[in-house]
Amino acid sequence: LVSAMNRVQLLGRVGQDPIMRQVEGKNPVTIFSLATNEMWRTGDSEVSQGGDISQKTTWHRISVFRPGLRDVTYQYVRKGSRIFVEGKIDYGEYTDKNNVRRQATTIIA
Repeated sequence: LVSAMNRVQLLGRVGQDPIMRQVEGKNPVTIFSLATNEMWRTGDSEVSQGGDISQKTTWHRISVFRPGLRDVTYQYVRKGSRIFVEGKIDYGEYTDKNNVRRQATTIIA
């Protein structure tokens, strides 16, 4: 038996107040963005105190489907909050308003 795992843990800051979307025929979903920062020192040596500190911010799209968690997230999470999210990565496709197929990576919390 071969097992597989799709699990991600993120600690970051919320980019905007969550929104709740209702798609016809489906359960509502709460959506928000989360920013994570990665920092490192540039220069010749990892141990030296010289060099500049560089930073990269990555934005993640978070979707919350589970009813209790979805409602609590919508009610209490706010822009700027520092939160921990655990979930799975979902790779999907959608068609934008210009009828262009796009790919989207979402974290299902």
